[in-house]
Amino acid sequence: MLAPRASRLIPRQVTRLGLLVLGLPVLGCQHRAGAAAGAAAGAAAGAAAGAVTSAGATVAGASSARPGPWKSLVQGSSLAGWHNFATPGQPVLGWEANNGIVTRTGEGGDLTTDAQYTNFELSLDWRAPAKGNSGVIYRIDPAANLSYESGPEMQILDDAGHPDGKSPLTSAGADYAIYPAPRGVVRPATEWNSARLIVNGRHVEHWLNGVVMVEYTLGSTDWVERVARSKFATAKGYGIAPRGFIALQDHGGRVAFRNIRIRELP
Repeated sequence: MLAPRASRLIPRQVTRLGLLVLGLPVLGCQHRAGAAAGAAAGAAAGAAAGAVTSAGATVAGASSARPGPWKSLVQGSSLAGWHNFATPGQPVLGWEANNGIVTRTGEGGDLTTDAQYTNFELSLDWRAPAKGNSGVIYRIDPAANLSYESGPEMQILDDAGHPDGKSPLTSAGADYAIYPAPRGVVRPATEWNSARLIVNGRHVEHWLNGVVMVEYTLGSTDWVERVARSKFATAKGYGIAPRGFIALQDHGGRVAFRNIRIRELP
């Protein structure tokens, strides 16, 4: 079993998150991307670490507020607390839970949390079949017609087998179509990958197998320019909701998830 890696932030990130906790503006946040060597270097820096947020550490001089407790989002073989995006309040179709492992088994639409979240850390393992494609979409406006036209997406993909894997912008761990992911981090199809998604104010980080794949600032000049050049240029309200649902994307194929847990951030 591959357990999610403990959250580790390099000192620069700790400072930024401390500013967010204080409600101060954050300037100059940039995404991380590049070659696999760069990704490995990022992992080493993370291992050298400053603060360990999973241990409840707080930033010196910042608010004394601590993250909330970890909460499992799937209990055994129950999908209580979830719905298909287009049919809230109805029984879940196309997804099954078995001993804590959630699998997409047929058509039904994105598996979506009943609860809405603002600031949070989401941790999970995912496994994609050959040529598999899925994603974790967050802060989805309940009024949106399509989940992915509202919330940004942390991409899940078999990079080696799926056409989207040819572009870093749409490969595993990327902020789909907005910020590219480094190569050489995702594991082969059918193997488990450990992922984390940190959303704190406007600051976002995508982690994959212990490596920071991208980090970015929602609503920044860079973000707005990238969205304007992407397929989401005409999607009104894309990435602007301060709170919303989290969804596991139904993109066909037998993608699976396990160890799905979340904790809310102050």
